Amino acid sequence: MTTTTIKEFYNEMFGNYCPEVVKYIEEMDKKDVGHFNVFNIADMYNVCKAKPAMPYNRRAYYKISLINGKNTVEYADRTIEIKDYAILFATPKIPYRYTPLDNNQKGHFCVFTSDFMTKSKTGLMIDELPIYQPNTDFIFQLTEKQYEEVSSIFNKMHSEIESDYKFKYDLLRNYLIELIHYGQKLKPMDSLIDNMNASSRITSLFLELLERQFPVESSTQSLLLRNPKDYADTLNVHVNHLNKTLKERTGKTTTEIITSRILQESKILLKNTTWNISEISNSLGFEEVAHFSNFFKKQSGLSPLSFRN
Repeated sequence: MTTTTIKEFYNEMFGNYCPEVVKYIEEMDKKDVGHFNVFNIADMYNVCKAKPAMPYNRRAYYKISLINGKNTVEYADRTIEIKDYAILFATPKIPYRYTPLDNNQKGHFCVFTSDFMTKSKTGLMIDELPIYQPNTDFIFQLTEKQYEEVSSIFNKMHSEIESDYKFKYDLLRNYLIELIHYGQKLKPMDSLIDNMNASSRITSLFLELLERQFPVESSTQSLLLRNPKDYADTLNVHVNHLNKTLKERTGKTTTEIITSRILQESKILLKNTTWNISEISNSLGFEEVAHFSNFFKKQSGLSPLSFRN
């Protein structure tokens, strides 16, 4: 699983069919307003021959999709079936796979980066909004009436992005906020749990998240995910469910797997760097050197200094 950048997103979706998008990206970079773009799904399929499926990976951008068609969305331990109308709020925090089930797809979507929102005069931090919290569902069922209401907001986005209005990006941010607030008032759709596929996917994502933190390349670096709850929150699953899944798939608990990997990295750092014990302790997320020393001795039978010597 990789992280798709905004430029890679355009390449995945349009390939060489729409080279003008490269020019658009460059123009937005020059304006220093962050990145924002909006698309009509039916037009995009017909004109740009966009690829219908989005692979299972993490995105470096945000995406709001108004969906009219049959689709499935897979993330963490959930498989969501969309039969008619829905809205999806994708965030860089949660990897997912999106698969259309037919060619009759309509609706709209917009993509934007976090810096597009922080350029707002209000200084809005998008990750602080409830809909973008790690444990929040991000796909919502819509009625036909709600679909039309949301579609009207997207239509205003389409009109505004083509305008010459000096403050159009401020207005587009307002439309984004309107979409987000609309979504935060909706109820999450039911999910269909495919236990075997879900457990395999959760295990794979957990192990990738774990390995992504290594190797520790600087003494000023610190592990972002340190305990089972950190990983569970990032994967959008309950910590007990994560532990049960890993135990069934690997024979080890979440704590045992994390502990083993941290011990392995600590041995590498002790043998292959000149960092002092305090620097190694900090880089591995221990609050105090004594905690690291006790951890290392308990797991290896030696103190960190004895192992190094």
